[in-house]
Amino acid sequence: MATGDGELGTLAEELEVMAERLADLALDRLRAALDPDDPAAAAAEADERRLSRARRAVERAAAILRSGGRLDEP
Repeated sequence: MATGDGELGTLAEELEVMAERLADLALDRLRAALDPDDPAAAAAEADERRLSRARRAVERAAAILRSGGRLDEP
């Protein structure tokens, strides 16, 4: 492993924490989107999709850092 691997591992952990936060926010927005009495339900649904995409991107970034960049690019 290279000298910066400790730093990369730390960054990967921070990204994983961020991914969890994004997942929690997405779940909150999904709940709001399902509330028929909420006039902002459509906006909440769009927020949930955007947050879920961001979470997946952050998870991919953490995985790349952990793997040393050996993941296949889509």
